[in-house]
Amino acid sequence: MEITDIRIRKVAADGKLKAYVTVTFDDCFVVHNVKVIEGKNGAFIAMPSRKTKTGEYKDVAHPINSDFRGMLQSRILDEYKKIEFEPDEESILEGDAPQQSKDVE
Repeated sequence: MEITDIRIRKVAADGKLKAYVTVTFDDCFVVHNVKVIEGKNGAFIAMPSRKTKTGEYKDVAHPINSDFRGMLQSRILDEYKKIEFEPDEESILEGDAPQQSKDVE
């Protein structure tokens, strides 16, 4: 599976959330709302998730092996680093962030 497009929307607010990412695979499958998070040990990605009725968050889509997850994270973070200090042309305010699905089992 090849990553054919990565689109990054920086978040224009203070906090750990730095960007939302849309990733396209093989020009035929897209995953929206991957998040770039700044952690204690550097940036990492968080896969799109939804909140269950019990208040727990579950990934909607995610890699099933560590090799692919590592490759995906590397590609996304490499692209994020390229735009990290560019003007905020495509930035979104944190309140305008894509919404997660409401309580689903």
